[in-house]
Parts: sequence; structure tokens; C-alpha cells
Amino acid sequence: MFRGILLVFLGACSFGILSTFVKLAYKEGFSLGEVTGSQVFFGAVVLWSVVLLRQVVRKAPKKVKAKDALKLVAMGTSTGLVSLLYYKCVQTVPASIAILLLMQFTWMSLVLESIRKKKLPSAIQLLTVLFILAGTVLAGRVFSAGAEDYDLAGIVYGLLAGFSYALFLLINNAAGNHLHPTTKSALLLTGACVLIFSVFPPVFLTSGALANGLFKWGILLSLFGTVIPPLFFAYGIPHTGLGLGAILSAAELPVAVLMSSIILQEQVSLLQWTGVAVILTAIVVSNYYTMLRNKTALQHREA
Repeated sequence: MFRGILLVFLGACSFGILSTFVKLAYKEGFSLGEVTGSQVFFGAVVLWSVVLLRQVVRKAPKKVKAKDALKLVAMGTSTGLVSLLYYKCVQTVPASIAILLLMQFTWMSLVLESIRKKKLPSAIQLLTVLFILAGTVLAGRVFSAGAEDYDLAGIVYGLLAGFSYALFLLINNAAGNHLHPTTKSALLLTGACVLIFSVFPPVFLTSGALANGLFKWGILLSLFGTVIPPLFFAYGIPHTGLGLGAILSAAELPVAVLMSSIILQEQVSLLQWTGVAVILTAIVVSNYYTMLRNKTALQHREA
């Protein structure tokens, strides 16, 4: 159990580091296409290497049906879209604000799930949405920020990134759950490569950008964004359960804000930290309530 908790927590922290690394890469003059392209390229190389290594060690690899593979690759394009939109957002707004915009996927997921099931959200879910929005207002410096923090295009990109992530979560369980986590992650990342390279051809492979410093950012972003989180979640969540896993995943938010404050020297006020605390509380309470409700329902069925 402790190992599962640690893995999910570290996976969430890994996600939280990304926006700071992206900001640093931009400061060195690298473009959106170079940053996103190098991340998915090196991530795919690492994950497919692990897949091939497992097949060699096992000697009797489990075959993947072409239909399942194509589904996962198609689903993976949504993760590529999240990266493009989120990293575009990071270009124009502070990293501490960008992560707040992305975190709106929490209530967007509730809305999409309600539409899918044609069922209104519960009272606790509606209360969670209100607290998340209230926390975003506080943490987003709505009442105290300068005009430079409110690049309209950046805000739109951030919200679209959150919506795209909510869509990905909605369809993520539609295929490939019987596959090994590394195989599923590699296929999803292949889809991300297809989308990103369609928008930004991988000219960084021949332009000399890798030798000029992009290589280190590509490796770091791929490890902390496309290799560690999905694998840690895949191994950890079965031990923690979805409810506790969702609570632990919320660690992404304070880590991102803390990193932006320490590394990027972005000013994070007490009011912002209060907003972050409100959002985290809403996520924790909502998921804890869901855990209790599911546990009670299970006990009734067993009785």
C-alpha cells in the first residue's frame, strides 16, 4: 500500500515540474514545436525501448491486436493536443497560472461525465465545482493581478488544454486496459507524436537544436511528462484505488506553484496559496466522499 501511495504521489509531482522546465526551455530560445516535439520523441524512444526489452526478456510476448493498437494511437492524439495547448499557454502566462487553468479539467470531467450518463451531478459534485472555481479566482490573482497576467489567448489555450485533458480521461478506459502499462503508454505516445509532428514537423532532429541545448530539455520533459507519470500511476493506482489515487494526484498543483516560485522567481502571494488550498480541499473531500460511497455500496452488495 505504501509503495502504491509513494508511486502515485511521485507521479503527480513529476507532472507538476513540467511547466517550470518548459518556461526554462523557452527562455533559452526554443520554440513550441521544438519543446513538444522533443518531449514526445524521446518519450516514445524510451517507452518503446522498454516494451522491446520486456519482449526479449519474456521470450513469449503478448501480441497486440491491430484494432486495439489503432484505437490507442487515435486516443493518444488527445494527449498530444493537451501538450500543444498547455505549452502554448505557458508561453504567455505565468507557470503558476497555467497550471490553474489546466486543473479546470477536474470540474470539466464532471460535466462531461454527466452529459455522457445523462444524469445531473450530485450535490457534493456541484459543491466541488463551486469550491474549485472559487479557489481558482483566489489563486489566479483575479482581483490583484496586473494586465500582463491576463493574456486572453493564453487563458483560452489553458482552458482548452484542461478540456482536452478531461476528454482524454473520459475515453482513456475505452481500450487497451488488458495490455501492459508500458505497451499502452507507448501506443498512446505514438498517437501524440503523430499529432504533434503533423503540426510541427520534427526539424529539430536535423537543425542542430539538440546539440545547442534542446537535448537536455527533451530528455527531462519526456522523463517527467511521458515516462514516469503514466508508469508510476499504472503500478501505483491498483494498490491505492482510484479514489485515493485521485487525491494523491492533486499534488501536481502545489508542486507546480512551488516550483514556479522557487525556480522561476514568480511572485506567489498568500492569497494565491489560499486559493490552491481551497482547490486541493475540494478535490480531496470530493474523492474521499466518493471512496466512502463506493465502500458503502460494496458492503451492501456483499451483505
